[in-house]
Amino acid sequence: MLSKAEAKYIQSLSQKKFRQQENLFVAEGLKIIAEALNNPFAKVKKVFAMEDWVRANEKFRSRTEIVTVTEADLNRISQLKTPHGVLALIEIPRSEGFELNTLKLALALDGIQDPGNMGTILRIADWFGVKQIICSNDCADIYNSKVVQASMGSIFRTEVFYTNLAGWLTTQKNTIIYGAALDGIPLRSYKNIQQGVLISGNEGNGIRTEVMQHISQKITIERFGEAESLNAAVATGIILAQIV
Repeated sequence: MLSKAEAKYIQSLSQKKFRQQENLFVAEGLKIIAEALNNPFAKVKKVFAMEDWVRANEKFRSRTEIVTVTEADLNRISQLKTPHGVLALIEIPRSEGFELNTLKLALALDGIQDPGNMGTILRIADWFGVKQIICSNDCADIYNSKVVQASMGSIFRTEVFYTNLAGWLTTQKNTIIYGAALDGIPLRSYKNIQQGVLISGNEGNGIRTEVMQHISQKITIERFGEAESLNAAVATGIILAQIV
């Protein structure tokens, strides 16, 4: 049974300030909830699901609290236009003490503000085995429901750290910093980059000047047509497909 107070509480988590205050975010859908429940590092605090899902997933009662709700209940608390039968409250991982793994390639995002792009980039990074993402403070919140949905579960396998990106880059003295830019070395010249940080810039403006000055090597995706630019997530995927 879902009380009015609990419904209101869950609805409040659609706002970033309440997610930060409660240290919880909402995830929805069969695949994403399955990913969370099967990931030992994801702390699922509570699941709200319709009866069919509950019956099929009794094994997870030992891990988290499961509440059976009606379709009407899900409609009240879902952040989606069409609820997917199950919703969970999941603890936001603490990011204090972030340390860059200098033996691997990491991704840095400068002003990626579109939630769909952010979620897709998480998914792309996961696909190519990039486990760490450093975000400027004005990037979309990865615990926004649209980002969570677009990540398709990759949010549980990727370490994300928000910071003043330009300031953080000044501390990376011995790290090669790559950046997507229009005036760089053609992408085809790069092969098998295993270490360093790759920066992708804002959807409309690219990488900011104060961030660009820290880049060691600029990478350009060769253009053969007339398109003015590439979607940030698409560009990130193209570059990773070539260099990883």
